[in-house]
Amino acid sequence: MAIISKVENLGNLRTEMTHYKSGQIIHTDAPTDNNGKGAAFSPTDLAATSLASCMITVMSIKANQLGIDIDGTEAEVEKEMSAKPRKISAIRINILFPKNYNERDRKILELTANTCPVIYSLNPDIEKEINFNYPN
Repeated sequence: MAIISKVENLGNLRTEMTHYKSGQIIHTDAPTDNNGKGAAFSPTDLAATSLASCMITVMSIKANQLGIDIDGTEAEVEKEMSAKPRKISAIRINILFPKNYNERDRKILELTANTCPVIYSLNPDIEKEINFNYPN
């Protein structure tokens, strides 16, 4: 196993995460409902958003293999928290495709999204509602 990142506490409930291989930096802030400023993603925002990112990534890999263009696909992410214990209780994702696809391609893309590594890594108690939206 290799170290992939460094996380530094910057104070004021803010962290800086550095990805070792690329040098990219992400900041987090505690959310406003938990004493923070909400000036950046919270760690739980990143967890929920990582699910959508993973789904789009694996769909892109599969689409490339099949010669399907899904460039421009977007996802809207909602996250719900429970109080005791404080944790993610639900993630809702609307995946918005820029174009329509035939039934076979839709099934392949949707199955691929629903079997991404992050969905398998999240606690099974988290409610996951995934909607796939295609233009009319």
